[in-house]
Amino acid sequence: RPDLLLCCGDFQAVRNEADLRCMAVPAKYRHMQTFYRYYSGEKKAPVLTVFIGGDHAVLPSPLGYAGVVRFRGVRIGGISGIFKSHDYRKGHFERPPYNQQTIRSAYHVRNIEVFKLKQLKRPIDIFMSHDWPRSIYHYGNKKQLLKMKSFFRQEVESNTLGSPAASELLQHLKPTYWFSAHLHVKFAAFMQHQTNSKEELPKATKFLALDKCLPHRDFLQIIDIEHDPSAGDSLEYDAEWIAVLKATNSLVNVTQSSWNMPEKNGLHAKWDYSVTEEAIKEVLEELNHDLKIPCNFTSTAACYDPSKPQKHMEPVHTINPQTTEFCAHFGLTDINDRIQQAKEEGSVRGEYEEEEEEEEMDSTGSAEEPSEYNTDNSGLSSINPDEIMLDEEGGDEDLSTCSVDPSPDHPPDFSASFSDIRIMPDSMAVSSDDAMDSTNEELEKSGVSKQVEEKSINERPLKRIGGNENGNSGIKKIKRRNQAIYAAEDEDKTE
Repeated sequence: RPDLLLCCGDFQAVRNEADLRCMAVPAKYRHMQTFYRYYSGEKKAPVLTVFIGGDHAVLPSPLGYAGVVRFRGVRIGGISGIFKSHDYRKGHFERPPYNQQTIRSAYHVRNIEVFKLKQLKRPIDIFMSHDWPRSIYHYGNKKQLLKMKSFFRQEVESNTLGSPAASELLQHLKPTYWFSAHLHVKFAAFMQHQTNSKEELPKATKFLALDKCLPHRDFLQIIDIEHDPSAGDSLEYDAEWIAVLKATNSLVNVTQSSWNMPEKNGLHAKWDYSVTEEAIKEVLEELNHDLKIPCNFTSTAACYDPSKPQKHMEPVHTINPQTTEFCAHFGLTDINDRIQQAKEEGSVRGEYEEEEEEEEMDSTGSAEEPSEYNTDNSGLSSINPDEIMLDEEGGDEDLSTCSVDPSPDHPPDFSASFSDIRIMPDSMAVSSDDAMDSTNEELEKSGVSKQVEEKSINERPLKRIGGNENGNSGIKKIKRRNQAIYAAEDEDKTE
């Protein structure tokens, strides 16, 4: 069996009824499922799992908002959440209990995490993000992608699909592999990066996104990655990443105020927070050269009991002892503790003030309002049948409703920064559904093997939404919400 399982977001680690109220989904999709059995210790995962947060996750991921770990010599990095320009420059201020705005903004990527990751200089083997890096679709079989997901066409052609922040990281980190999810389609691409100098060796990234977890969908892929077979089977700290955390600790912000990261523009005394070899050596000495991440799990919440359901359990802000221990060991700020202190001191004002509806409800992770990135502000350009409308049955307005019945089981012209090579990586096995279309002349010129298996796509008819409950006339905005794995059956079927 595999040595390691990587999950690219929406890992719904629901421990109890209160956690269900922290999920940014309509009430009818809040179900207990079976994770609580793992949390209680009743069951144990057969494979070591590393995951990042998506836009429907509950708990912080092992990599946090962003992070880097090692496993058998393989360096794995990741960033949680999805990109939303109106929250990108804010600090991390959200905490339970959430309201209608913070339950969504909590999973929006922040510039501080991108800034930290951009301080890394050593090579990254694997990087994970929930939403795709913008422009990555130009480096794979774009024609086949649009055949399967025709509603992507406008955003693909306008180059506004995906995350510009992830694209910025892709350009900087140049990892060997990049894995994503979110868009509910399997898609592979190969990007050859440009070199900045004649001395620099050329690098390439093999990109793979997987489909949602439903029967007969490509949601799992086995990939052989070069590693150290003699290494232990435990996750390890990454010394450079911890050194970066120490160097950027003063930048921690827990307010809603928008702020810019330091840059070389004459406004900041310091803008380079990358670390020296001496700083990395100091981290190793602090750890006595033992990088193994301790197995110090501590239960911090009551576990769901099927015989004693508590439908009205309220979510509370909890300080995690593992995070506290980690931060104390390296002299870092525990952001959850800082948020709690700010609340108690009354220094965070207006935390629960309602914002404009379009900011509060918008969460597609694609078309965005104007920002420092070249984004599409034209509004919704297409309707994804894999997503649901937030107003459906009014289910997203009540954070207290849940079901506890367990189930049965940055550069705008990003693409111009790279050579337009579209060769499918041999090391990524793909099914016949992902094979290159022999009619695509551009791919023929790239020497791509031609295997074709066309399939028809059934699209659901679009629904119209009438006037709102307040009697306001006019066309109501359609608000998209990623439906993903909440569906009990394949939602792609025609209704």
